[in-house]
Amino acid sequence: MTRIPAVFVLTAALAASISATPAEQHQSRAKKPEAHRKAPPSPALPCGDPFAFEVLLDRQDFSPGEIDAKLGTNAAHAIAALQTASGLEPTGDADCATWHTLRGETAGEMIATYTIENADVKGPFARNIPNDLEKQASLPALSYRSGLELLGERFHVSPVLLQRMNPRVAFKAGAEIKVPAVTAFEGDAKPPKEPLEPEVTIQVTRGDSALRALRPDGSVIFFAPVTTGSEHDPLPIGNWKVTSIDRHPAFHYNPQLFWDANPKHSKATIKPGPNNPVGVVWIGLDLEHYGLHGTPEPSRIGYTESHGCVRLTNWDAARVASIVKPGTPVLFR
Repeated sequence: MTRIPAVFVLTAALAASISATPAEQHQSRAKKPEAHRKAPPSPALPCGDPFAFEVLLDRQDFSPGEIDAKLGTNAAHAIAALQTASGLEPTGDADCATWHTLRGETAGEMIATYTIENADVKGPFARNIPNDLEKQASLPALSYRSGLELLGERFHVSPVLLQRMNPRVAFKAGAEIKVPAVTAFEGDAKPPKEPLEPEVTIQVTRGDSALRALRPDGSVIFFAPVTTGSEHDPLPIGNWKVTSIDRHPAFHYNPQLFWDANPKHSKATIKPGPNNPVGVVWIGLDLEHYGLHGTPEPSRIGYTESHGCVRLTNWDAARVASIVKPGTPVLFR
């Protein structure tokens, strides 16, 4: 995959604004770089800024999850994994040594421009999705709620931050917006006919709420934050294997499998879509009812509990699906 060209210069003013924020490849249309605006540099980090660290981690396959310019727990785990892979002390700190390892000085711009297309904003959208799973089954599809949510997932970014990056822009067809310069996620892209890596082992670890795709020599192909279970439904430690890869899956809700389900609920089938409870992909295991899958809530990955399965952001789940196949070992540790 090629990456979206980064055509905007990350100005010091924008870097300061973003670092203070709380909250198959898509064609973009380039425009000339913005003129540099004088502003004091962000004082947050000795090298780089939080937004740039998250973009570079994403581009180098150490996913921080949803890009939010906060450098939270998920980003710290990704940094520690990168540091370990690079022979650095795994502190999880966004320090200068890690910035140099990420080639921050020569990596190019961290922001690209994207022209919103009609397909991005025309819908249909599922603007009102009930929390109740039985009620979700009445919807014709679990689509995105809005074009903003769609674009956030496409560029791995919090919708709140995406709006902050584009404060005076209406999100409509033809509008040019600033987005993180990462490989765009296309949920409807055709999957590769063969896995991108011939021999892979997937390892999921509770200690750092992370998934690693490993080559036979132990080197990391891909790292991503995950949600791995709860006190009621702990991660089933053991050695398993991939049995199936189901893209755009329906979700078969069985309240008997959920300790916190409404006892009055009946079994129901929830239609496919990115806001389906298992997101855009289900990777089944030789362990009944368990799998690796996407999520309708990317901001909560790594921070909340699951019912035992392994949840990733939709874009990270799709990345894992592209490098595994039936028979791929999956180790829960």
